[in-house]
Amino acid sequence: MTARTGRAVVLLVALGAAAAGCGGEPGRTPSPSVPSTAPPAETSPPAETSPPPSTPGSPESASPTRSRDLVAGRYQPLWPFADAAAAEAWRSRHREDGADAWHLDPARTAVRFARDHLGFREIDRAVKTDLDGAHARVHVGLTAEEGPRPMVAAVVHLVRYGKGADAPWEVVGTDDTTFSLTTPEYGASVGSPMTVGGRITGVDESIRVQVRRPGGGKALGEHCCVGAGGEKSPWSAEVTFKPAPGTTLTVVASTGGHVAEVERFAVTGVTVP
Repeated sequence: MTARTGRAVVLLVALGAAAAGCGGEPGRTPSPSVPSTAPPAETSPPAETSPPPSTPGSPESASPTRSRDLVAGRYQPLWPFADAAAAEAWRSRHREDGADAWHLDPARTAVRFARDHLGFREIDRAVKTDLDGAHARVHVGLTAEEGPRPMVAAVVHLVRYGKGADAPWEVVGTDDTTFSLTTPEYGASVGSPMTVGGRITGVDESIRVQVRRPGGGKALGEHCCVGAGGEKSPWSAEVTFKPAPGTTLTVVASTGGHVAEVERFAVTGVTVP
């Protein structure tokens, strides 16, 4: 090799290295974009494009739940049906004998969810129900002794589990306002222990966190209690629970103690791989 040829080779190698440096870190690809959504309580998009309950994000990409068991293709089935097969089994029975007709009433389903599944016995009424196609948002609450009007504890989001007018209603989350549950993300795959958190507006609040499985029964885990207060102040807790592999779990945070044991609550749905 001549001296001129050697210098040319060195120059070409240097140019190649410079070009690689200008292109950024090699092997790194940009993260897929996740559409940003406003909290459901502030905006009410059409039913077919409604954002996930409780938290922004992309449930389909975050959750290992089988796609055919997601409600309307995107929501976590929290209660009363654990999966699509259970919802269809009820529909078949109902067509034969009319059993458990309350599944066709979103207001009754939402109240039963709070009272019977979550154990909030003081919550006994649907204060308001907003219907939007296959979606329903039910304001559940209780009557406080100090006020003439019912107190709204949460806005429960329900979606019809299946097609048709006789498809049952399924709780998929809550629309959070002054008390939110944003961690873990909706549809996230989780393990124990789990960090739970969000934001709250209030005074001298005491937040209890529970992890519940489909079908009810004793909570899989509980953390009590977290002191909180202020204006949109962050709160967090770590809860240890007994995992139930392959299931969708309900994480519920509640606060109260001023006029009722449970005055506000928020829920989200997560999965255990």
